[in-house]
Amino acid sequence: MLIPQEALPHFENMIYLPMVLTILTKDQQTFEKGNFKLQTPYIKLINHAINAVQTEMKESSDYLRQNKMKLLRGTMGDMFTTYIFLYHGREEQRRYLNVRLKNRTEELMELYLNSASH
Repeated sequence: MLIPQEALPHFENMIYLPMVLTILTKDQQTFEKGNFKLQTPYIKLINHAINAVQTEMKESSDYLRQNKMKLLRGTMGDMFTTYIFLYHGREEQRRYLNVRLKNRTEELMELYLNSASH
């Protein structure tokens, strides 16, 4: 049994969004501790992005839980990271290029920061 097509975005959200959240949280701390003349606009922007990421992560987490699905991180190598998608007692392993993980995380950060600025 293959993973349903409508579930893939939720699985991928649970791969990418925790990385986005980690980076935004570290950036938030940098702005809070940094020596900026006007740090409040930066912090507000990042906070809006963090809230949007957390909301979407919760939606995906709820979807996976309600449909008895789970995501596990498998092995990490120099070029690939393996993720295990569990669905109704079956598992499907997918390998993601590490450079693709980085690039997609960066794309999502831009998306969330741009949407937070509007």
